[in-house]
This record gives sequence, structure tokens and C-alpha cells, in this order.
Amino acid sequence: MPILRMDEIRAMSKEERRKKLNELRAELMRLRTMVKAGGAIENPARIRELRKAIARILTVEREEEELGMRPPGKGRRGRK
Repeated sequence: MPILRMDEIRAMSKEERRKKLNELRAELMRLRTMVKAGGAIENPARIRELRKAIARILTVEREEEELGMRPPGKGRRGRK
């Protein structure tokens, strides 16, 4: 089960997404440090979940950024 679903991420404000992104990155860094130090983590699949959640947040931010820059009425690649 994913940490965050796309509809949950889209419902967040930009500031909330930034805050959540920083939290997820900090947790990922902590888990990676534990693994590199030779420690065993409780749930190894958590690393993958964190990476995917981070990617989802970045995807939504990128989509919103592109929508703001694209002229209305045009498709993804400018086709009519």
C-alpha cells in the first residue's frame, strides 16, 4: 500500500507538498544510513515506498508547473 496516493497529493497545497517531500527525504536518508552502517532495518520495503512517494510528489509538482507554462487549448506536444 502506498504511503500517499496521487489524489491525496493533488489535494495538498504546494507548501504541504514541500513539507511532506522534505519529511520523506529525511526518512529515506535515515534508512539508507542505517543500511550502509550495517544495521538491519525493520521493513526493507519501506525504502522503495519512500522513493515512490517522493517521485509521486515531484510528478504532481512538475505537472502543475507545466500547466502553468503551457498556453490553453494545446495538447502535451502542441498538437491541435
